[in-house]
Amino acid sequence: MAFRTGRWRAAAAVLALAGLAAPAVGQAADAPPPHRSKWPNLATGADTAEATASLDLGPSLERGRSARDQLADHRRLAAALAGLAPQRPGVVDAYVISIALDSDAVFAREAREAGRVLSRRYDAAGRTLVLAGSDGRGSSALPQASLRALSAALARVAELMDLDEDVLVVYTTGHGIPAGLTWHDGDQGYGLLTPTRLAGLLSELGISNRLLILSACFSGAFVPVLWSDTTAILTAASASRTSFGCAADNDWTFFGDAMVNHALRKPQPLADASVEALRLVESWEAAKRYDPSYPQVSIGARVDTWLKPLEARMPRTAEAPVGRPATRP
Repeated sequence: MAFRTGRWRAAAAVLALAGLAAPAVGQAADAPPPHRSKWPNLATGADTAEATASLDLGPSLERGRSARDQLADHRRLAAALAGLAPQRPGVVDAYVISIALDSDAVFAREAREAGRVLSRRYDAAGRTLVLAGSDGRGSSALPQASLRALSAALARVAELMDLDEDVLVVYTTGHGIPAGLTWHDGDQGYGLLTPTRLAGLLSELGISNRLLILSACFSGAFVPVLWSDTTAILTAASASRTSFGCAADNDWTFFGDAMVNHALRKPQPLADASVEALRLVESWEAAKRYDPSYPQVSIGARVDTWLKPLEARMPRTAEAPVGRPATRP
């Protein structure tokens, strides 16, 4: 889903705040970080080259958040990370992270149900983490979604999993721009996750077995950067197209509804589920006379080494779709 143009322009300057240089090669891990650049220019007419250079460093900005709210969320996230179950030796375990990267309630509802569906499908009870704000139906007991929370969740999963045997399953839902996935939490949180940044995090943590399902406009930009022979990546749109269905009162986006709510609820292989989902999206877009989003599917040649054991344990019965569909009349 496209990030609102006006909001992105407003956030573009503040994102430059995170434009910090990487540590020098050979610098001791415990050395204090040096200051190599002046304080970024955040005023009108800020240096756009400086802002652009910072994007792959994972910029984020929080402002005006209550101290009590921050403490409460810190406790929720710490408890959720501590509660994740360890992996089982000799068993291919999946660890599921489902995150709503925008505070619009449609994404929070989608992330919650996607977490349930993926946990059931991939035998990930006790190994599933949902990061999301309010679903519009009450306050949220979940850890808030943020880029910092996502990084912490990935690091915790990497600690628990057998990196040679187990699998990371990530579902993201929110808005996107050509540069990557945007994080936008009301008026208090802004950030950007680029393909290069996500690839760097996974490489740093040694997570090579992964199923990445990215529901956002322009999310196809992640495919060439995240591709590997042990990676499956499914995106809601190509690198140059928008996706649809993010109206505030929906429970699903087009892609989430098709891929998660329909195709992945059935005991069918991932490749077959992807074909079903892409056909559904195509038919819904045609019915609405929308320009095609062209969802992308890339399944590496060695994905079967971890996918087949997981799919052998899939529930044998399908679940019915739930929630308000993205294609309501």
